[in-house]
Parts: sequence; structure tokens; C-alpha cells
Amino acid sequence: MVVTQENVAVNGNRSSPQEIAEILRERIRGGELKAGDRLPTQIELAEEFGVERGTVRQALRALQEDGLLSNVSKGSPPRIADPAPAAPDEPQPTMVALAPRLAEAFLEPHVRIDAACLTAETLMLALGSPLRQIHEGKVRPESLDVRIMLPSRDIPLAFPVPVEGDDESVHQRWLSQRNAQGHVLSHNLKSLRSSHGIDVSVTFRALPFTPPVKLYLLNGTEALIAYYMITRREESTDTGTLEMYDTLGTDSLLFSFIQRAGQRDAAFVDESQRWFDALWGTITTDLTLP
Repeated sequence: MVVTQENVAVNGNRSSPQEIAEILRERIRGGELKAGDRLPTQIELAEEFGVERGTVRQALRALQEDGLLSNVSKGSPPRIADPAPAAPDEPQPTMVALAPRLAEAFLEPHVRIDAACLTAETLMLALGSPLRQIHEGKVRPESLDVRIMLPSRDIPLAFPVPVEGDDESVHQRWLSQRNAQGHVLSHNLKSLRSSHGIDVSVTFRALPFTPPVKLYLLNGTEALIAYYMITRREESTDTGTLEMYDTLGTDSLLFSFIQRAGQRDAAFVDESQRWFDALWGTITTDLTLP
């Protein structure tokens, strides 16, 4: 069974509106929900994610603001909106851009994915599309090698951080997300060994600093990069409200560079790969998720 966010909460608690919205976005991008389809009712979604209807309404409001829903009314569930035409080569939010690039990368017989990021959330979600294609028999690579660099648990992060003071709960929140998302990603990929006979390797290394960008390298031929944009936000917890400076995460714009696009792009891809390999083999350390 493929473990997804639907059955493993990334922060150890019930799904948040942001997490529910991201899952529904991924279903839309992956084709599970198509233009014109009706969403399940709020009651059905609340039961699926184990939350109150108010949490579902917040998630749907976010999708509506993104232009992903139409026919929004109180009388019936909204429908998936027709996709808006995008300008050629226009950068897209990270989740929008990464999922189709991963799906194309999985068409190769030997897939290699290198990632340097704050958590594995975006990669975990974006892999849902190619994993479904494998389980549906549409693609079947022979091997899959995934290397991920994440910040060490032992360093003071530049972000996320509390707005005031040195509240350790912000760091623990990030750490629990880093570990849970990494476990889900690793499980989903390694399960392909037994289910489809694919040679899978998933390795983590710990960075001694907070990465200012997220970088994804696909099969050594494409580099995708997004800046971590910092914003002030609040999050409710069982003990109160956390005020923190945190990243936009999946909403940050992802820029793609492809080797075959020309000398400039090829140089960026090659240099990004050298940067990643240098960090991997020098100042990073072994990372075993607890």
C-alpha cells in the first residue's frame, strides 16, 4: 500500500487546512480529479481527513482563491475548474511545476533525483503522480536513486523561527515535519521494490546550514530551483498560538533549467549538480530519521 498524507499526518496531528488543500491540488494536477468533476461533500472530506467541516471549508477556500474550483455555492459541492492557460515558460508555484517534471523524469529507465530542501514535503507530494503511474502500469523504471539533503536537527535554523523569544516548539514542529515527511517519502519509494521489482535507493544527508533555496536535480539533465520566501504567520496548537517567521513552501515559484535548452541552461544544470555532489561528499553528515 502506498502511504500518503491521507493516512500519515505529517505533523503527528490531524491534517491542517494547508495540508488538505495541497493533497487536493495534487489530485487535480495528477488527473485524479479532472475539470468538471465534482468534489466530495464537505462531510465526506471531513471524514476522510479526520477533521471538522470548518477545516475543510478553509482548504476549499484556498483552492477557490487559486482558481481551481468553479460553481462554488452553498447548495452543492464545487466542481474542478478548467485549467487557466499559462504563458510559455512562465514560472509556476513549486508543486504545480515539480509534479509534471517528475512524471517526465520517471519515463527514463534509470531515474536519479537529488534534492536539497528544508523538508521533504514538496517532493513527497509531487511524487504522487509518477507513483500512481507506476502502480497503474503506465511506466516502470528499472532503478530509482534518490538523494536528499535536509538541515541537521542540531543546528539553529535561520527559519522557521519564533517572532519573539527562543520558543523551542517552533524548532520541534519543523523537526517532526522533517522526520515524518522523510519517512513517508522513503516508505512510498522503497515499497516499489516488493511491489514492482524496482531497484530503489533512498539516502538522506544532514546539512550544517539552513538552505536559502530548494533545489531539485532530475536525471542530471534538469535543475529546478525556488527561493524560500519568508513570511510571518501564526499556527494554532494544543498549547496556544505559535507566531513564527516561516517559508511559503509549495507556493514559491520554481524555475527550470534544462540542459538541451542551450549553453546557459546546460551550464546552470552542470554547476548545480557539482554544487550538490560537493556538499554530499564533504560537509554533510549521515542522517538517519528517528
